[in-house]
Amino acid sequence: MQWLSFFVPWEPSAPLVLVIALAGWLFARGARRHCIKAGRHVAFWSGLLLFYVLLHTHLDYYAEHQFFMHRLQHLGLHHLAPLLLMAAFPAEVLRGGLPLRWRRMTRTVGRHPLWKRTTAVTMNPFLVTILFIVAVLFWLVPSVQFVSMLDWRIYHAMNWSVAVTGLMYWALILDHRPSPPARMRPGGRVMSPIVTMVPQILAGAVITFTERDLYPIFDLCGRAFFLTPLFDQSLGGLIMWVPAAGFEALGTLIALRHLMRLSQTPRARQRVSRFRPAGPVAR
Repeated sequence: MQWLSFFVPWEPSAPLVLVIALAGWLFARGARRHCIKAGRHVAFWSGLLLFYVLLHTHLDYYAEHQFFMHRLQHLGLHHLAPLLLMAAFPAEVLRGGLPLRWRRMTRTVGRHPLWKRTTAVTMNPFLVTILFIVAVLFWLVPSVQFVSMLDWRIYHAMNWSVAVTGLMYWALILDHRPSPPARMRPGGRVMSPIVTMVPQILAGAVITFTERDLYPIFDLCGRAFFLTPLFDQSLGGLIMWVPAAGFEALGTLIALRHLMRLSQTPRARQRVSRFRPAGPVAR
């Protein structure tokens, strides 16, 4: 049973455990009120569990001592875990898990002009898209990577920035509603992942084919596996290049499915109204 030691926290974090536990508790309560489908349950709990594994187990240790594991961690934090969570459309379910007084309070706050202006800025599609790309590329700058791996505060800021921007971005892309109330148009949701994957593919290709060690910090920290620095670096670049682009493509397909559904809805209504009786005939 030695494999269970993998799930022992490498660096215990009470705030992280509290956030994950609170999210799970609210979703479980809200799911009883909304009676959601099994697929949304699977998506939410898989994403939440993945966040825990990525941030609060020994995987974090390996991410500090091996470049390709570091890229795997960020692939999960930036792409897979947020994509799974947002595919569950959790906002209303989480709100439904709040006590009645708090639900009324959130409704009041949500209608306040200040809140609307704030979210209009922070969730602006252009801004969120830029932050999503920057959160990947900025931390890959060798000098920035060097400092972030030595200072635990910067290291945690790096991981949280990657996770938060991932949640913000995939919340926009996987929104299944028409626009408005969704902040991004359905066509934009389809095209955006195609745009954002390009700089990540280019960065991954550069890292993969570079023939010098860009990240000697992992030698300084001590590598966890017997891999040469260049092989480790090439694996990390490939992870950025191929799997990350694959998750972006998956997001595009989900957004395309929503676009097709939304484009068919008005036609379906027209077909129904066309065959609906006009009413009683006057005699």
